[in-house]
Amino acid sequence: MGETLDYRVRPSLKHMITEASLALARLDSDRLEELGLSCEALTRGLRNSSENNKTSFECEVRNAAQEMAVFSRVLEATRSNLTVMHRLREMRGRRMECVGSQDNPLVCGSGLHGDN
Repeated sequence: MGETLDYRVRPSLKHMITEASLALARLDSDRLEELGLSCEALTRGLRNSSENNKTSFECEVRNAAQEMAVFSRVLEATRSNLTVMHRLREMRGRRMECVGSQDNPLVCGSGLHGDN
């Protein structure tokens, strides 16, 4: 009976995925970590779960397919944004090197704007 109660008390998979998408969009690392721990607990709980609970969870997974697709797109957009941020940081680092070396500003300036 306790196993069924634990299964009912936890948030739905749809809710957890929606929360993860929102947390990722807000870059809320604390909430993402909490959700990661919840997913780990869910996975551990399913290992020792009855066949009835496993079947119920499989149905829940199918019902959460749309939320998982949205989460996947948010995750991909976040990866893309991170790539852009890394490129900007590199460009800024190169610009700072050029500002620091006033010996030959023409060489530095030509590389920054892609004019070479």
